[in-house]
Amino acid sequence: MRKNLLLYLFIFSLLFTIFIYVNDKKILDARDAEIQKLKAEVERLELENESAAALNQNESYFSLMDNEDAMTYFENKGIEAEDVREAIENELMNQNKVDVDNSYVPFDGIEGNMHINNIKVLNHKWVIADFTDGTYWGEVFFTYFIDENGKPELIAEKSFIYPAAN
Repeated sequence: MRKNLLLYLFIFSLLFTIFIYVNDKKILDARDAEIQKLKAEVERLELENESAAALNQNESYFSLMDNEDAMTYFENKGIEAEDVREAIENELMNQNKVDVDNSYVPFDGIEGNMHINNIKVLNHKWVIADFTDGTYWGEVFFTYFIDENGKPELIAEKSFIYPAAN
């Protein structure tokens, strides 16, 4: 009887060991698969981040705040470039009124009032902005000067409106 009991205990412990091994192997394989999946996701996101950084670097190439020469131009006059950028944006956006076209947009609204949406100060002399009336849209290129009071004087040099899509 004792011999059979030892045999049963041995078989039970062998089966229990096999069960634990198989179960742990499944858990380990699942974790390895998850790790591989996460590593692939990290690689994809790193590539996406690198391409976004390169795109951002290209985007900021023509930007007042990333142009040392343009910033030096204003610093030599005792003006902060950030203040100039804010003044230009405020001047253009403050002309967006509810019932009136923006006076800096050289086109009258067709389907509504023309309003400026986005502004980019390119350097110490140029600004580009886009505008829309909700249906039609276009862009306008300005030259600007800062008067002795620090107020920007904007002159619309070139502009266009996109043809309506049919």
